[in-house]
Amino acid sequence: METAAEVVSSHCLVLSDFSESSPTHLSAMELGIQNFGCAHYRRRCKIRAPCCDEVFDCRHCHNEAKNSEELDAVDRHDIPRHEIKKVICSLCDTEQEVQQYCVNCGVCMGKYFCAICKFFDDDISKNQYHCDECGICRTGGKDNFFHCKRCRCCYSKVMEKGHRCVEGAMHHNCPVCFEYLFDTVRDITVLPCGHTIHLDCVKEMEKHHRYSCPVCSKSICDMTSMWKKLDEVIASTPMPETYKNKMVWILCNDCGVNSNVHFHIVAHKCLSCNSYNTRQIQGIPATSRSSRVTEMVR
Repeated sequence: METAAEVVSSHCLVLSDFSESSPTHLSAMELGIQNFGCAHYRRRCKIRAPCCDEVFDCRHCHNEAKNSEELDAVDRHDIPRHEIKKVICSLCDTEQEVQQYCVNCGVCMGKYFCAICKFFDDDISKNQYHCDECGICRTGGKDNFFHCKRCRCCYSKVMEKGHRCVEGAMHHNCPVCFEYLFDTVRDITVLPCGHTIHLDCVKEMEKHHRYSCPVCSKSICDMTSMWKKLDEVIASTPMPETYKNKMVWILCNDCGVNSNVHFHIVAHKCLSCNSYNTRQIQGIPATSRSSRVTEMVR
């Protein structure tokens, strides 16, 4: 077995260089490869769910079936992945303890195997690795990612020096589709504000001309060109005489500054950062009221 696997860590194995001197062993490693599995993973085993004692191809197949709207809400549940204790070989149907090689026919049930996550996958092109701090397996190659202790998740090393930390950044549901982000299999992107969201959800937002974070309302991209267009629209849209001197207080979603500006039906521009990503607020901001009280006391 040592000649067929390279130990990546104490609990994760990836098969690499097979021994040419052992064709029988090689055929056992490759037997049935890519012919078994499901839409989520190619693997040569199934799992027995410890929660409901049923057999599924993988944890995602279980979660999709057991969270169906056809089921009573009280019966819906996710599989506790780390508690899986039994797997069934797809070639010989032998049920056994979780391990990489079948105890009966000797076939490798997954070229990538993690004993902690009870995870098998024949497609090692994903460069899977186990993150001890996340507690789960991730894809993309361990050398390409770092774990942020404050965000409590792995990010690309491209972001290591410049990302904005948000406590537990991925330990919540996507603000658009409400799928739990921490262990999602879909691509995730980090917005400039530090909040995380599915990449396809961001693209869907853009199709509907939504360019602000659903969590904090900050702009999700450089809006300079849009602000210039709004400048032109406002300049060419004079307000009626009744509203020319009307002043309103606004709060900028991008920089957080309060401003007292001329009312306009189209939009209100922040006097601090020139953003139009603002909202009108009622009355005088607390900071302004306190400063006026101080002046009156004087």
